[in-house]
Amino acid sequence: MLWNEPNNKSHWDFVDVDPDWSIYSRMVIRAGQAVAAENARLPRVLGGISPIDPAFIERMDRQGALAQVDAVAVHGFPLDWNLWKIDEWPTRLAEIHAVTDLPVWISEVGVSTFGADEVQEFGLRRTAELLRGRAERIHWYSLYDLPRAWPATTRHREAEGSSYYRHFHMGLLREDGSPKPAAAHFEELTPEFGICQWFHFEDHRLDEAVRWLRRLGVRFVRTGLSWADSLRPGALDWFDRQMRALEEFAVTVTFCFTPEARGVLPHHSSPPRDIGEFAEFCARMTRRYAADRGSAYEYSRHQGLCHGRGQ
Repeated sequence: MLWNEPNNKSHWDFVDVDPDWSIYSRMVIRAGQAVAAENARLPRVLGGISPIDPAFIERMDRQGALAQVDAVAVHGFPLDWNLWKIDEWPTRLAEIHAVTDLPVWISEVGVSTFGADEVQEFGLRRTAELLRGRAERIHWYSLYDLPRAWPATTRHREAEGSSYYRHFHMGLLREDGSPKPAAAHFEELTPEFGICQWFHFEDHRLDEAVRWLRRLGVRFVRTGLSWADSLRPGALDWFDRQMRALEEFAVTVTFCFTPEARGVLPHHSSPPRDIGEFAEFCARMTRRYAADRGSAYEYSRHQGLCHGRGQ
């Protein structure tokens, strides 16, 4: 997956630097070509969008980005952040299907327990009723609550009020690893539902997360490899450990986050000064974790499945 929520200012600083997303489009084209050169069988996915905006997908098509991906993706949180009701999910998907023939993945959908555990239980069950069978991939966000000592990736932090604090309550598991009531219901939805779990650099939860993914019957996992983190000392050791731990799952790896020294602005959400550097990062990671091994990879565009190490 090429970036995360590119139409969301917390993840792509476009207002002053890239107002028409032309830099992002060119970056997707270069990165998509770079990934295909390393493994033409590997499905390439446009960064999951939030908000769900068909006009953004149309813009990506006009600017040539969709020619270099095999699917587009959407994120939806109607009970927490979006300005639409949960029952509108089929309508939101139909709006995207109306502007592209590419498969539409749901790479993040979730409900927080900010108000009550019962809200997440209801949201999970209703989401399943509305979305099962409507997308080739559905990733529930997320497995773990975000630890309170870590910042959420958002622009204005505490000034956003409850919108900010909801980020810390999206997991099926609490920060201490104990399951919430919705975790038991999630087992009924796997393997059709996968999990989106972002792992921070040298994340202490990795091994326990794998044990929980097995326990829940998860087959599909979405996570990220951060371009910004790749410049840290020991980055490849951490990346190797993360990818080795997730080896048994069908993994959607999201390439994202600009190193401060490489951005037009000194921020992870900034467009890079040189889009070729991001494309080279994508190529290096694909070469390292998903090199084309011929018959080891059997990719079916109809099923949206890819079997093998580090998919």
